[in-house]
Amino acid sequence: MKPKSIYHIIAIFTAIVWGATFVSSKVLLEAGFTPSLIMVIRFSMAYLCPLPFWRGKLFCDNVRDELMMLLLGVSGGSLYFLLENSALLYTQASNVAIIIAATPLLTTLAVQFVSRQEQASKRFYAYSLLAMAGVALVVFNGEFILKLNPLGDLLTLGASIMWVIYSIAFLKMEGRYHPLMITRKIFFYGVLTLAPYMFYEGWDITWAAFANPVVVGNLLFLGIVASLICYWSWNMVLEKLGAIKATNYLYLNPIVALITSWIVLDERITALALLGTALILTGMYMAQKK
Repeated sequence: MKPKSIYHIIAIFTAIVWGATFVSSKVLLEAGFTPSLIMVIRFSMAYLCPLPFWRGKLFCDNVRDELMMLLLGVSGGSLYFLLENSALLYTQASNVAIIIAATPLLTTLAVQFVSRQEQASKRFYAYSLLAMAGVALVVFNGEFILKLNPLGDLLTLGASIMWVIYSIAFLKMEGRYHPLMITRKIFFYGVLTLAPYMFYEGWDITWAAFANPVVVGNLLFLGIVASLICYWSWNMVLEKLGAIKATNYLYLNPIVALITSWIVLDERITALALLGTALILTGMYMAQKK
């Protein structure tokens, strides 16, 4: 196995887990949780769980680096999720999924603009567009209903741009701090900046909800696996593979969401969705090849 192959496997694992979070979040929303409450609980768990075993620094070496950590927490945490969830109030979920799926392409363009270390070929762009076409087929799943809503679509684009900023900001910090420390700071500032909105939004959840094994299981999955483990693993992947190659694996998200929705929520899968899956996998594989 080539030295970097393990990081491609880690990237695939992370993308698969993140693809499954849509179903877990939907289960919690149906149980009465608000989006902001889910994120605060999720990030709080991810921050606090490793705290008893943490022997590294709690703060950065200087104010500038601490502010960069704040930027990572906002762009990859609070503001990203706030924009994405707010967009769902104004536009269709399919619109949100399609625009978010453009994140790998936007990241590639941005990274090439700010860094000469990572460059993408025309071949990469071509196969990324093929994967994007596959995403469209998977998202619509046989129901071609696309209604443009300027506010909702702009909010979604804002969320996508936040992830691009997160990817670039992380590259500025790589090698200076341990990936786990960066990950924990993301959760800390994510909770710190999202908590005020959570209290403003309010919630109707009582402690009795936490006695439900389904609720607890989904919260543990989102907090420990999808947040703590996957943000840590994703940051390692960004460091080892670079933002362009890493974000290309995010095209897997809609495939996993499609499969988990079929298994857990009994949603149907059409022939067009299967065709879209084939296009995504082909585009991803060919884009990664040299």
